[in-house]
Amino acid sequence: MSSVTSWDWGKKPPKPEKTGHWHKLEDGRLQCDVCPRFCKLREGQQGLCFVRAREDEKVVLTTYGRSSGFCIDPIEKKPLNHFLPGTPVLSFGTAGCNLACKFCQNWDMSKSREMDKLADAASPEELANVASQLGCRSIAFTYNDPIIFYEYAVDVAKAAQAVGVKSVAVTAGYVTPEPRAEFFAQMDAANIDLKAFTERFYHKICGGHLAPVLDTLLYLRNETSVWFELTTLLIPGENDSPAEIEEMTKWVADNLGVNTPLHFSAFHPDYRMLGHDSTPKETLTRSRDIAISNGLNYVYTGNVHDTAGGSTYCPSCNSLLIERDWYQLGQWNLDSQSCCKNCGTWIAGAFEQNPGNWGRQRQVVKISH
Repeated sequence: MSSVTSWDWGKKPPKPEKTGHWHKLEDGRLQCDVCPRFCKLREGQQGLCFVRAREDEKVVLTTYGRSSGFCIDPIEKKPLNHFLPGTPVLSFGTAGCNLACKFCQNWDMSKSREMDKLADAASPEELANVASQLGCRSIAFTYNDPIIFYEYAVDVAKAAQAVGVKSVAVTAGYVTPEPRAEFFAQMDAANIDLKAFTERFYHKICGGHLAPVLDTLLYLRNETSVWFELTTLLIPGENDSPAEIEEMTKWVADNLGVNTPLHFSAFHPDYRMLGHDSTPKETLTRSRDIAISNGLNYVYTGNVHDTAGGSTYCPSCNSLLIERDWYQLGQWNLDSQSCCKNCGTWIAGAFEQNPGNWGRQRQVVKISH
């Protein structure tokens, strides 16, 4: 279900924003220190992410206040299954990305180097007010990685907090420590895209490294109160072997805790991996079984129709707690204390007494100036 809501603010989009986390090198170049790529820029050059650029002897964010579009989604689409289930979230992204994933499912935005892709604009205060007045419980920074536009995301999150709206980051977690702390200090929840569990995959398929992502996950678990869930897109022959899933899920259980929700999603050929097969549902089910056998309590399948794999079960008595058919909620068997109604086991997450009823709706929001 999709509809369009228009919002007219009568203002011009903001100008590029001066950023922090960069320094000048001895050879005159400016090094961006936001992510582990450490792009080194001469005047007029852009980083690999495209949106952070050198301009007049400083590094600026060229997409501050600009977006590739705004849309109200179900929170389960992020995916977040343990954070305000059933509620609507105002989602948006910009352009560019600091990884180079060959399988990118949002490549038209994340790989875009055209500013005309950024058709919509809003100040942080405007965006927070839109979310509040449209009944969204949260704002999600998604579609492309918010780390590269973190100044804008942080300002939006602060404005959202002022009107009682939560903030959600959908990110690969490829970020250096100082901006990471500034960014996640303003986030209420996150879905971290753990793309694989081998350095080979990150280097060959994503143009990055695994270690900084694991470091971000450990930081979130040990040094923040951010609710976070993990997603791994399983690509046949690349990151879907039982041995790799075994190693990854043991690491998650040992280092992040057995209550960390993990989503296994199906790959569909896209961008530069059109020659690969789609992920069979059986691969997702097998991976889910491995994760559960390694002690993880909440493991989900995604991008396929699998009511059993998408629903939440009590880790103690295996009762059905939250039934999901795609993004539509069915049975709800949590009590007011977020406990299983059958056996009383506490269920990790951010739940309310009653779930939302947004369902599968998708609503495009046009914010014109």
